[in-house]
Amino acid sequence: MNEPAVYVVAVGTDLPGPPISNADLGKRFGGTGVWEQWAQTYIGTHHRHLARDLDTGEVRYTLADMCSAAAGRALAAAGVTPGEVDLVVLGTSSPDLLMPATVNVVADRVGIDGVPTYQLQSGCTGAVQALDVAHKMLLSGRYRTALVLGADSCAKHLDVHTDPSKLRPAEQVNGMLFGDGAGAAVLRTEPAPGAAHLRHVELRLVGAGREPGQVVAWFGAGDGPPTAPVVEDYKAIEDQVPAMAAGTVRRMVDALDWADGDVDYLLPPQLSGRMTARIVEAMAVAGAQEISCVAELGNTGNAVPFFQLERLLPRMAPGDRAVGVAIESSKWIEAGFALEAV
Repeated sequence: MNEPAVYVVAVGTDLPGPPISNADLGKRFGGTGVWEQWAQTYIGTHHRHLARDLDTGEVRYTLADMCSAAAGRALAAAGVTPGEVDLVVLGTSSPDLLMPATVNVVADRVGIDGVPTYQLQSGCTGAVQALDVAHKMLLSGRYRTALVLGADSCAKHLDVHTDPSKLRPAEQVNGMLFGDGAGAAVLRTEPAPGAAHLRHVELRLVGAGREPGQVVAWFGAGDGPPTAPVVEDYKAIEDQVPAMAAGTVRRMVDALDWADGDVDYLLPPQLSGRMTARIVEAMAVAGAQEISCVAELGNTGNAVPFFQLERLLPRMAPGDRAVGVAIESSKWIEAGFALEAV
């Protein structure tokens, strides 16, 4: 009898609106040349997509809008109907509402009903947590097909009427780092052409006794108390994430008994263009081809792994192996997953 296995069959993504360059941000908030040069030199991210209009402040796309579009594309690419989906899992740090859960709004929109749904509240490891839940449930033998989503929108934390010169450096960094987006993957217990075997999912909290690297409040910049809704210790993140990512990839390779050089593709954390380069260097996965998207899309939080997977799957030949890593700084979580093309 064959051992149970789970396969990533197809991926779909969605971005809100046109790309916004560093020059666009500089033009909107003043100091075009200085802003653009600083962003290019210290952040290394060139574009991002935002759900909020920079001129009016209007939120034009909700998280449910983006998730529904990504889910529809993933299902279509997989050739799976909504009625064939046995469970839905969403990882996000920025749901549209406390209730109803965004995952249930999305399921309704794409025509899924009568199945278990789960919404995981988490930062950058939420997508891997969603993969982990779906992976375990599919391996149980009770379910055949899962729709897994990861999405985030920083729109609620962007006050387009603010004077950036009055913001602390950490708040200015957040404005450059993050973008909005959503991703979805169809997981099944049967292989299909172009699918990848989800060999391993790694997830562990390592935050005991450590101060949070990021705190996000339950309000946005324009509708809450007169304090910053997002507080980030970027220096701590810069110091700690590379080593955490390196340890995560090493544990996964060891768990799978893969030798050095067996990894063909590396999907590293996507903090920023500059930070990702440092992280990849620390991970030291010799010979692996890097799959990154942060320079063009910004840090899209829980959507990141799906944008990476969307680029990865068409490139993988049978037998190719890939490792993805995500690190969450809010209370320090290490996460990752490993794939092998069938």
